[in-house]
Amino acid sequence: MKVILLKDIKGTGKKGDVVNVADGYASNYLIPNKLAQNANATNLNLANQEKASEQHKQQVMLDAAKELKLKLDKLYVELNIKCGENGKTFGSVSNKEIADKLNELGYEVDKKKIEFNPVKTIGIFDVKIKLHPQVTATVKVEIKPL
Repeated sequence: MKVILLKDIKGTGKKGDVVNVADGYASNYLIPNKLAQNANATNLNLANQEKASEQHKQQVMLDAAKELKLKLDKLYVELNIKCGENGKTFGSVSNKEIADKLNELGYEVDKKKIEFNPVKTIGIFDVKIKLHPQVTATVKVEIKPL
C-alpha cells in the first residue's frame, strides 16, 4: 500500500515521502496513529504543494541570511568594559553582551547563534555568527577599557 508519511519514521522514511508499506502496517498502525495518509491523487497533490512551499520558505530564509551576512561582515563593534591593570577585565565578555550590542545597532541576532568563547582581556576578536546552516558571518569586535 502506498502512503504519504506525515512524520519521520525510523526505518520507513522521512516526512513527506511516498513509500510502499505492507497493508497491515499501514491500516493498523500508520494511518490510525496519524503517522501517514493514503497516497491518492488529492493527497499527493497536497503533499507536493506543501513540499514546494517549504522549499520556497527555505530559499527565502537563505537569501535573507546571505543579505545579513554581507552587512555583518563589514561591521566593526566596540564594547567598553571595566578593566583593571594589565588589560584584565572585571568579569568576562560573552555572547550575551555581543548580541545585546548588535541588537542596539539594529541587527536581530540571537545569542545562541554566536560562536564565541568568553574572554577576560581587551583586544580585537573575530566573532562567528551562524545565521543559517549554510551561512556564517564574521564580525570584528574590539573590547576596550571603560
